[in-house]
Amino acid sequence: MAAAEDSLSSVQTLLPEDGTTTTSEIAPPKGHYVRWTICALLFFATTINYMDRSLLNVMAPTLSKTVGWTRTQYGDINAAFTLAYGLGLLLFGWFVDRVGVRIGYAVSLIFWSLASAGHALANSPLGFGIARFLLGIGEGGNFPSAVKTTAEWFPRRERALATGIFNAGSNVGAMMAPILAPILMIHFGWHSVFILTGLAGLLWVVFWFPLYHAPRQHPKLSAVELAWIESEPPIPRRRINWMDLLPHRQTWAVVSCMFFIAPAWGFYLFWSGIFMAERFGVDIKTIGLPLVVIYLLADVGSVGGGWLSMVFLKRGWTPNAARKVSMLLCALCVVPVVFAPITSHLWVAVFLIGLAAAAHQGFSANLYSVMSDLFPTWAVGSVVGLSTMVGTLYGFTMQSATGRLIDWTGSYLAIFIIAASGYFVAMLSLQLLSPRLKPVDSEIGKRIEA
Repeated sequence: MAAAEDSLSSVQTLLPEDGTTTTSEIAPPKGHYVRWTICALLFFATTINYMDRSLLNVMAPTLSKTVGWTRTQYGDINAAFTLAYGLGLLLFGWFVDRVGVRIGYAVSLIFWSLASAGHALANSPLGFGIARFLLGIGEGGNFPSAVKTTAEWFPRRERALATGIFNAGSNVGAMMAPILAPILMIHFGWHSVFILTGLAGLLWVVFWFPLYHAPRQHPKLSAVELAWIESEPPIPRRRINWMDLLPHRQTWAVVSCMFFIAPAWGFYLFWSGIFMAERFGVDIKTIGLPLVVIYLLADVGSVGGGWLSMVFLKRGWTPNAARKVSMLLCALCVVPVVFAPITSHLWVAVFLIGLAAAAHQGFSANLYSVMSDLFPTWAVGSVVGLSTMVGTLYGFTMQSATGRLIDWTGSYLAIFIIAASGYFVAMLSLQLLSPRLKPVDSEIGKRIEA
């Protein structure tokens, strides 16, 4: 480790005392990719996370007949997951900031994997509601852990791309669900789907412990790569309480932003299967390909959103301009989704929903990067947990209201309009509350020391 410290010192001598130099003045190391191995672990965890939560969307048209639930009850089942997910985000955001991601992430995976397998025991709407609630608690640990890991393992210039890559796992998981679920349901019954996907999460934990260590404790991390990771001015670690975050406008900027966009993704994730079954007559044998296409497009958007802001940064744009322009372009790409419930062509609707899902993921990748831009690494987990938890409160309300609204109006149009409009409101709140994306590191430090 002494060699690593010497290499880091040689890099830091290139930095001015005011700390204004960025990693753009230092070339990334070639042939040193431990940080991308860590990113791959985050990708696979997020894949499992979204595969588990997406299964019900694929299986709902069949389970609604087998178990017997109405649209209103299905909305309430999803609302139970959404509420629990918000609580889980808050809980695990606090937990991983205190015990670290190595332990915190593993606890989260074990919890939600057992809950996923527990769906096989449900045989009523209430049983599925309980299973989804427990799944939501455990899955709340994924993004606080992943975003915190990214902030610790990547310099600021690479964070948007790394975030986009691991966030792409959400779309891969959502794609795997409609591929695997029909095959398993047809040949082994619906219970097997939940059991086998639960085992996948436990398998991830087996790989996590030997492969993950903090950068300075990682046995395979080279001195050159450590120097690159730590090439930005170091920020001393401090303990932080949620109350320390609340006085800052930057906190409310990301909280309000997440609040307005969260329900849209929940709608695509939990209702697109039932929408296409009711609107276009797809069933368990034909639902797979349309959903795969939707999430394949979303996968492109996830990586593309992070890549776009990185391109802007390479051209000399400020992080403020790069993140916000990228987010605005994503918001514009969501608008056409309002025509999905109007068209009579299945594949037109699939493309419109897929474009909106891609834009959401690109928007989210940049929003998570904004969080790591604004807050020190030791506070990122709490910020992600707090902001996403608040977003799920709106998502909880919308999930419960969606089934009732569709039953009342007989149409999905109002829901698609609500989903499309939230991004512009989010952009407005972000601009009003944090017009320059000024980091709060020193402000939080002064508050704690006081």
